[in-house]
Amino acid sequence: MSRIHEALKRAEHERAAAPTADEAPGAEAIPDRVRRDAQAPGRSDTAAAVASSIFTQTLVAAPPTEHLTLESLRTHCAQPHWKLLPNINVFANPSVTAHAAEQFRTLRSRLYQIRGEQQLRSILVTSAVPSEGKSFVTSNLAQALVRQAGRSALIIDADLRRPHLHVPLGAPSSPGLSEYLRGDADELAVIQRGLDEDLFFIPGGSTVTNPSELLLNGRMKTLLNRLMPIFNWVIVDSPPCLMVSDARVIADLCDAILLVVRAASTPVASAQRARQELQGKNVLGAVLNSVESGSSYGSYYYDYGKPKE
Repeated sequence: MSRIHEALKRAEHERAAAPTADEAPGAEAIPDRVRRDAQAPGRSDTAAAVASSIFTQTLVAAPPTEHLTLESLRTHCAQPHWKLLPNINVFANPSVTAHAAEQFRTLRSRLYQIRGEQQLRSILVTSAVPSEGKSFVTSNLAQALVRQAGRSALIIDADLRRPHLHVPLGAPSSPGLSEYLRGDADELAVIQRGLDEDLFFIPGGSTVTNPSELLLNGRMKTLLNRLMPIFNWVIVDSPPCLMVSDARVIADLCDAILLVVRAASTPVASAQRARQELQGKNVLGAVLNSVESGSSYGSYYYDYGKPKE
């Protein structure tokens, strides 16, 4: 009993000598619910001190978002186990033809060629209409990029109307971009890393009724400004550009655009209208998706390089 009594006295002394909750660094971030629990009748002073110290230590352990680095993200972001869908991710399926993976390596090489001539770190992936394969291109391009030693990439699902990118990655769908744009979460809370490579992911998050307004509130620009210096590449998946204005809004925040076109599916008129909608933007070219083996297209990609006037 004497040892227990001495321990309680020491805790009481330390609590009395410590700054008050209002004075303690980071105390303003301790939820009111925790303070109420710690101060509830029947709880010992020791329990109250422990509850407060746990939250203070947790807050101190995470780096300030303005000082984020790749190493701090590796340590502090969520690390769920992703389950890549083998029928969508060409690098995760040993039965897929080597040709499919090689096409994404070719795309990677061409992006680096363009990067030698202009600033190119963030790329928006969009399409004219739905079901063209944006998520397929985004996820596989990012995987091709991080397969080079020492390279890192972040993919962002900015299709807040129909977030889907978490599906091919087999990743949690939230918290994500919508929570960040609403101010309900910071970067560390929404970024995931689910593979051994330096491939990071921000899912779309929970469904929202005002995606356009969220994308225009300034936080998307803040997010990209903070994260682009950390990664070698940032790939953003957006809604189709002919359906809503979201793609054009995000395009202004990215260095360049890739337009996904589905072979034997996308109407020529829709592809032409999409190019007109993106007039004045830095459209690198088009990715021709779902080309059948032996078709007359001859290449997975076409019209690649600087946009024609």
